[in-house]
Amino acid sequence: MPDPSSPNTNEELNTAKQVQLENVGALSREQLTPEAATEPQGHDVAGHDHAPAADTTPDAHAGHTHAEGEDDDHDHGPAGANPYFWPGVSLALLLGGIALDYFDVAFFTGPIRLVWYGLAFLLVGWKVIRSAVQSIPSGNIFNEFLLMSLATIGAFAIGEYPEGVAVMLFYTVGELFQDAAVNRAKRSIRALLEIQATEVTVVRDGQSLVLDPKQVQIGDVMEVRPGEKVALDGTLQAAAASFNTAALTGESAPQTKQPGEAVLAGMINLETLARVTVTAAFADTKLSKILAMVQDAVGRKAKTQQFITRFAKIYTPIVVGLAVLLVLVPYFMVDDYVFRTWLYRALVFLVISCPCALVISIPLGYFGGIGAASKAGILFKGSNFLDVLREINTVVMDKTGTLTQGVFAVQQVQPAPGTDPAQLLQLVGALETKSTHPIAKAVVTHVGAAVTGVLVEGVEEIAGHGLRGRVAGKDVLAGNTKLLTKFNVAYPAVVDQVADSIVVAAIDGQYAGYLTVADAPKEDAARAVQELKADGITKLVMLSGDKDSITQRVAKELGIDEAHGGLLPEDKARYVQQYLSEGRKLAFVGDGVNDAPVVALADVGIAMGGLGSDATIETADVVIQTDHPSKIATARRIARATHTVVWQNIWLAFGVKAIVLALGAGGLATMWEAVFADVGVALLAILNAVRIQRMKF
Repeated sequence: MPDPSSPNTNEELNTAKQVQLENVGALSREQLTPEAATEPQGHDVAGHDHAPAADTTPDAHAGHTHAEGEDDDHDHGPAGANPYFWPGVSLALLLGGIALDYFDVAFFTGPIRLVWYGLAFLLVGWKVIRSAVQSIPSGNIFNEFLLMSLATIGAFAIGEYPEGVAVMLFYTVGELFQDAAVNRAKRSIRALLEIQATEVTVVRDGQSLVLDPKQVQIGDVMEVRPGEKVALDGTLQAAAASFNTAALTGESAPQTKQPGEAVLAGMINLETLARVTVTAAFADTKLSKILAMVQDAVGRKAKTQQFITRFAKIYTPIVVGLAVLLVLVPYFMVDDYVFRTWLYRALVFLVISCPCALVISIPLGYFGGIGAASKAGILFKGSNFLDVLREINTVVMDKTGTLTQGVFAVQQVQPAPGTDPAQLLQLVGALETKSTHPIAKAVVTHVGAAVTGVLVEGVEEIAGHGLRGRVAGKDVLAGNTKLLTKFNVAYPAVVDQVADSIVVAAIDGQYAGYLTVADAPKEDAARAVQELKADGITKLVMLSGDKDSITQRVAKELGIDEAHGGLLPEDKARYVQQYLSEGRKLAFVGDGVNDAPVVALADVGIAMGGLGSDATIETADVVIQTDHPSKIATARRIARATHTVVWQNIWLAFGVKAIVLALGAGGLATMWEAVFADVGVALLAILNAVRIQRMKF
């Protein structure tokens, strides 16, 4: 909860509740730089103003600062205090007071009892009361802060101190639970920034200069050593080189680039020194555009306004107005009008109107759903995402790491006629032990102990082609079809039609067969697709940076109707924006850094938490900690159950309130009956909310 000591208290309190994770962490384009990652940044949300740019101090809100290295905790007390400390003290005082009341301790009466409970109340309620008062000048009078203040102060007015403290305590703790999910969300952008290279080696006039990427000009030549990140987009010079492209495509298979081919910022050079001619300025690189897309997408997220805020804006003025009328109107209609009698009835009316059942049971219902989800390995970062997930009709998924295992493995061994499969595997596997390429590692893992003791000598790695060497006295080639062509080894034309990544082999100058290496679907991937379709999802889409042929094969295997491959992050974002423009409620499921912009853009962003990147996990609204795609359907079932229980509580509270309010207005309900009815409804609602935890999903 924002600190009410801020000059924009009321606006912050209401706006921050609405935006939750949608806008927290959205940074300006100027802040999307490596330098900005080291500066304390505020929450850039509507109605959450900060000091002018010239102010270099952390957020200029009084009592709302984020010093470097802190966990972005909102201020709920003195600087550096645990936000749960004062609610904990309040709870201890409340329980102690109830115990003293129960045992009828002699000294615990009169002023002492009032001060005891009053202190417990102020520890958690003073900010809410002050917010209600400070909202009056702005004209936003009838809000949940006024409602909570009137209800709890009314409880104190009739001597029901424990109830007044308990309601405010539950309200405050509920807000703290909501805030806990927000504290780390802002850092998702900073995690993305770590992908960008902070310096680059440029060759000018025969000299190597280490520069800031922003200082490099188009046409400059960069030197990228093995293990270094490419800082700017460009074209490769001189010799072929292999790059890890996961930051842009999310695919674990390295790409071998030939001279003249495009190399993008964020790629990692794997093997040899590479020279790259710069073709785009720092702000125009693909990676910078990814960061900008995250910024823009987070800003466009739909704002889910909490029910209690909408409810309070209507309910509070009606109840307060009726209470005033209950005091004034009888003066003109009743012969024996007594002011104190009708004032007492109005106060009873206000006490009955206390939204204890709603204030307590609605958060508990959502927290029950969040708790049930966590038991199933699903993390919701806010109760509002339970509501949105229940409403989605479209699920868009990444392929690698989301529906597939994200680990390369040999899928098929196809020896040439007359070639012994065991010998093919042994010779190719032994040769591949001399390579660090992920595909080579997959072959070695598949072959296993058969390569032990096999003599391998004279190995030559031919960039972009594969390996050549002498294995167990035989000349062996292992790589792609370009390698066989280079050494004039004929092979069947059908080999060129294989969709998967392929290792083609030749032994002593003769074609010997091939191995396919692919990323296998997760065990529950097909079941996930079936369950989502059965659960009412009308459109299932798979978007991937992998080859389109591989993407289409996996989609067909899993039963996904629409799939698109060979995509960069902006391509994925374009498809998602198209579906959103059609009016679809959309969830996107991904795991790689490249998925972060689309995760942020979707109505609900879902990340695979086991193998997913930190940036995507932080940006997501829902995290599947077990990496099982079938948990998406489980999350929807939990969301529906939570919605049902919450609305049961709402109708229960409204129904009982309406009956007792009528009795109170007619003088048939006393203060004690009003309090009893209110607490009873709250207890029933709480028990109903707790029921979610016991449901099986």
